[in-house]
Amino acid sequence: MVLQRLLERVEKTGELDRAGDPLQRRVQATLPRRLKDLLHGVGLGHPLHPVAVQLPVGAWMSTAVLDALPGTERAATILVGVGAAAALPAAASGATDWSEQSREQRRVGLVHAAANTVALGFYVGSFAARLAGNHRLGRRLAYTGLAAAGLGAYVGGHLSFRQAAATNQAEPFLRQIDDGWHDVYGWDELVDGRPEVARIGEVPVLVTRVGDRVTVMMERCAHQTGPLGDGEITEIGGAACVVCPWHGSTFRLADGAVVRGPSANDQPLLRSRVVEGRVQASLP
Repeated sequence: MVLQRLLERVEKTGELDRAGDPLQRRVQATLPRRLKDLLHGVGLGHPLHPVAVQLPVGAWMSTAVLDALPGTERAATILVGVGAAAALPAAASGATDWSEQSREQRRVGLVHAAANTVALGFYVGSFAARLAGNHRLGRRLAYTGLAAAGLGAYVGGHLSFRQAAATNQAEPFLRQIDDGWHDVYGWDELVDGRPEVARIGEVPVLVTRVGDRVTVMMERCAHQTGPLGDGEITEIGGAACVVCPWHGSTFRLADGAVVRGPSANDQPLLRSRVVEGRVQASLP
């Protein structure tokens, strides 16, 4: 609970923005859009970062086991080096996600990044010590690095599960919709290719007619709940897409697939049909 209270204080610490805001602008300005989408995990089905961290964490955890066993110095040295090298793309994907998060999330993200940077420093030192033949020092530095990485993982858990960073934030709206079919819009009132906002109870949905088909998706963006109903319509790859006005996440209207980040998650789509001139929708 002490760590949790500290992180709650970090969320409200505006002084961190002095470092965070310039860094955010630098990350956003440096990376081209296609590389950003790759690092966000667009097309993967969820953010890339949780996948990318598996290699460095796995290598370093394996090192900790080997360091407790005799005659494993060479294998442990290799794993320390592999983990350090793999930490760089993992950090790049995390920084890309971080640059598109809310201010409170970015503050906690700075602590997450700092802990992992310290861990990486210890592991680089451990690798150097092992190469020089000082395996005793290498083991001590590695265990210290593992402790720092563990702290970073705890902070990352706060980001993901307390602050909902990089989760599909449109998904919970589905839980507010009752089972069964719901009347949402008149078919003749829809203009081809122009989304309209309707409601199922208190839940806003985006209703779109494309030719002789109709689709109904959640209206709040999967990335940070931005209002897709206020977004622009664009065509990508011959398909009509809606662009979130907050951060630019772009979703194909026909099926909700994400085609541009920062969202790495598809926009939840409802089942839809037309009955007696009325568009109806139900849970997937």
